[in-house]
Amino acid sequence: MLLWTIAAALLTLLVLRKLWLRLLLSRAKHRSLAGHSRLSRRVARLIRYYDYDETQFFTADDAPAEVAAQRRAGFMQLAQLYTQRFAKGSALTREVARAASDLDFTQRYRVPFQFSRLVRQYLPSGTFLESSSGVTVTDVDGNTFLDVSGSYGVNLFGYDFYKECIERGAEKVRSLGPVLGAYHPLLADNVRRLREISGLDEVSFHMSGTEAVMQAVRLARYHTRRRYLVRFCGAYHGWWGDVQPGIGNPLSADATYTLKDMDATSLKVLRTRRDIACVLVNPVQAMHPNASAPADSGLIDSARSAHFDRAAYAAWLKELRAVCSARGIVLIFDEVFVGFRLAPGGAQEYFGVRADLVTYGKSLGGGLPVGVVCGRSALMKRYDEGRPADVCLARGTFNSHPYVMGAMHEFLTRLESEPIQALYRGLDAVWERRAAELNARLKAGRLPVQVATLSSIWTFNFLAPSRYNWMFQYYLKAQELSLSWVGTARLIFSLNYSDADFAAVADRVVAAAAAMERDGWWWQNPALTNKAIRRRVLRELLQAWWSTSSIGSTSSPRSKYSGARQ
Repeated sequence: MLLWTIAAALLTLLVLRKLWLRLLLSRAKHRSLAGHSRLSRRVARLIRYYDYDETQFFTADDAPAEVAAQRRAGFMQLAQLYTQRFAKGSALTREVARAASDLDFTQRYRVPFQFSRLVRQYLPSGTFLESSSGVTVTDVDGNTFLDVSGSYGVNLFGYDFYKECIERGAEKVRSLGPVLGAYHPLLADNVRRLREISGLDEVSFHMSGTEAVMQAVRLARYHTRRRYLVRFCGAYHGWWGDVQPGIGNPLSADATYTLKDMDATSLKVLRTRRDIACVLVNPVQAMHPNASAPADSGLIDSARSAHFDRAAYAAWLKELRAVCSARGIVLIFDEVFVGFRLAPGGAQEYFGVRADLVTYGKSLGGGLPVGVVCGRSALMKRYDEGRPADVCLARGTFNSHPYVMGAMHEFLTRLESEPIQALYRGLDAVWERRAAELNARLKAGRLPVQVATLSSIWTFNFLAPSRYNWMFQYYLKAQELSLSWVGTARLIFSLNYSDADFAAVADRVVAAAAAMERDGWWWQNPALTNKAIRRRVLRELLQAWWSTSSIGSTSSPRSKYSGARQ
């Protein structure tokens, strides 16, 4: 009887511990959909397509007739400018988008989907460029833009810099050519420099940042013999399944915990669980902890909020480092985006925290595709010396491609040069001053927009509730600023921007904002709050769902919007 009592007590304790750990995990998840991957996918499947007709398009916030007319006139004037100035590029985009799925996707998701059909009809965004020089790019219609897209973060030192890296790198390896499997001797020097930069022991080469992160996680799982990876809410680590557990991934990521960034409850989960192999950190999240990478397709209101506190984020990383060290959890810094942008030694140097594994990509390739993992020797081994059949296989046909090694070698050599090192001196002060000057001009003009910055990475925040902030990207393009397809969500400057170059950018931003204001897009109604906007959109979504569900009818009087995809 005593044995049964002891067994029952032990079982009860095990069950209670399991429930307690589950409760801790639940508390460490962010309350938003981004923190609950399964729920976010279910909600995404429930959302039905609908769009606005030409009347609703200009009155989505119940603007009066005179404001709607003001907007319509501004929109049509902008459409005429686009037709005249971007004719060739727009035609080529329409032609190719039918067959190029990447282009089709980005064209559809530049703005909130309710507005997308008419925007694509009247403001086609040509995406074809013919040349670059300095801080500018020129499109197929001959228009020259100041580039603030940054080529997704690749362009750190100016396009001419990368052209030279590619050309001179190709010269270095031309005699070998595209011979794969063996290595060009430049690889040895690249490894030496990367070890110095990362402060880590070993290096492996891959063909993209996504691949590098995949390998880092595989190595962590292999060496810890644990299953789970921890990522923080909103962070992007590439498009593979385990680091994209919510919307965008058709399958469940069953070995991923998505926890709150910069939160004590997340640290408590790390301290108490025994199944966590690694923690992934993307330092750009310091701008918007627990929020997904911003894009204008999500600008249904003005709730976007970006702010950077270097001291607070550095303190968080130090706490995280201490917990991971104590619990034998591998700390991985995903520096594919921020690597070399914040400091020559990347985020490790910038925040004063060392990781166990670091991934690099983008700019490191000198303009060519690349992914790199740097790590401690004990974690980089792909085999167990005592178990010869126990390996962690990772190969790739184009890993260490001679031309990539050549361009990388040129990049790393130039990184150490005085002209490049000079760009890093006082880097934050330069970009903070420029942001402050632009924000002062926008404030003086009573324009409801400001910029938030992480060094040379910028985001526009909008200060007054509005359904139409996404229109700002089209006014910026009319002022010949080249943005990426996510629009005003992320501006990425190359460090070779002079004060004169930036002054030209500031002039164009202010002019675009003034035109936005003049055309009535930022009309204000005291009853228009961000909460009221979200409630209205929710009602529309429910109405669209009802009209297309089995219990509703497309002819139902409740259905006001089109259910057909255009």
